Amino acid sequence: MLSQGFVSAAAIAASVLFILSLGGLSNQEKAKRAVWYGIVGMAVAVFFTAFGPGIGAYGWMIPMMVIGAAVGVYVAKKVDMTEMPQLVAALHSFVGLAAVFVGWSADLERRRVLAARAIEAGTDQFSAFAGLVATKAPDELMFLQVEVVLGVFIGAVTFTGSIIAFGKLAGKIDGKPRQLPGGHMLNAGAAVLSLLLAILYLNGAGFWTLLLIAALAFFIGYHLIMGIGGADMPVVVSMLNSYSGWAAAAIGFTLSNDLLIVTGALVGSSGAILSYIMCKAMNRNFLNVILGGFGGTQGPAAEIEGEQVAIDAGGVASALNDADSVIIVPGYGMAVAQAQNAVSELTRKLRAAGKNVRFGIHPVAGRLPGHMNVLLAEAKVPYDIVLEMDEINDDFSSTDVVIVIGSNDIVNPAAEEDPNSPIAGMPVLKVWEAKQVFVSKRGQGTGYSGIENPLFFKENTRMFYGDARKSIDDLLPLVD
Repeated sequence: MLSQGFVSAAAIAASVLFILSLGGLSNQEKAKRAVWYGIVGMAVAVFFTAFGPGIGAYGWMIPMMVIGAAVGVYVAKKVDMTEMPQLVAALHSFVGLAAVFVGWSADLERRRVLAARAIEAGTDQFSAFAGLVATKAPDELMFLQVEVVLGVFIGAVTFTGSIIAFGKLAGKIDGKPRQLPGGHMLNAGAAVLSLLLAILYLNGAGFWTLLLIAALAFFIGYHLIMGIGGADMPVVVSMLNSYSGWAAAAIGFTLSNDLLIVTGALVGSSGAILSYIMCKAMNRNFLNVILGGFGGTQGPAAEIEGEQVAIDAGGVASALNDADSVIIVPGYGMAVAQAQNAVSELTRKLRAAGKNVRFGIHPVAGRLPGHMNVLLAEAKVPYDIVLEMDEINDDFSSTDVVIVIGSNDIVNPAAEEDPNSPIAGMPVLKVWEAKQVFVSKRGQGTGYSGIENPLFFKENTRMFYGDARKSIDDLLPLVD
């Protein structure tokens, strides 16, 4: 059994490694090393926590750890990079559910210790968490109850919210915002009722109050995320990431685990900051995203004139062969078709022919922040030609050809041209300013938000219909 001093030192070391990991992930070239920092930090955290003072029941713990590790390895090998957004959402749900179970268990242990005190039985027979509870004064036990309530409520909201987000990202649940009659009043009513139950719990009511709080929070998480449209899912995922962090921090306070507190605060704050950055990139108010889904229009949308004109691989290849500068704008359609390797090969051929090829990445492209960057890095596209929206937006007007692969809302000119559009004011990639625009798209449907895109009807736009990977594969032999 390790001493508390060793455990405290390990917690500090793991915290530093987690901070280094988060810092390194902001740079693609340092990301691999940053991931290793996180792996080592987590290994240190698990080992020193599992073998710390007062910990036992290894007959249960070790098999569970082995099973969990095996499941993690299996999932990591099975899930494609294109499915990473829904995997992240699913993992958030585990953190939330863990917070609920820890909260319930902590309260049961608190009640067991109080029962022993009531009959003046010795409390020195308690070990692990119960032993810690036995040392607490009445005011400290009150703080423990507050921590339990917060952990259970936040964890339950995170659990069901993450499951719904997973379903929408995976296409198993309709991406359109849907709410029960009563809308947000139901969420507000459930929140108020949860607060009343929390007050009852803090004033000595039974364990049933925590069960009802969890049930109400499960409903809030479900109904809240169901009411948010698919176009806002990237913000929702980062928001749930923040929730899972605060749930972990609440668990840390409950268990008096400094490492969980630090780690939860890191995840919670970084998720909140990321949510703010993404809302800014979409010109959305954070509360509007959470409370309103993908906002309604302020008036009738502008009528779209013209028609969508299709083009074949030969026509696209001819334009590329004549072009000097090319910008490729990837979106979720590239991820679904797993076309990143074909796109990488097209990039290689065009650059070998002496053409200036770059990528334009919108902050919310795909279903997760950085989704497109990860896919392109996996396909070995050079980092230096992958540019963010602010870096490349002024260059479209001097570009010969833009190829849009599976993007819709992030290249929609209605954001700038139609004040009544639901995405009015949202910063977008100004691809329509290029001489020619080719849009690789499965069909004539609208994007994830359900908003029509005037780009597809512009005179300099041609629709390159079909599966993105097959379309690019057909294009490759025709490019000089």
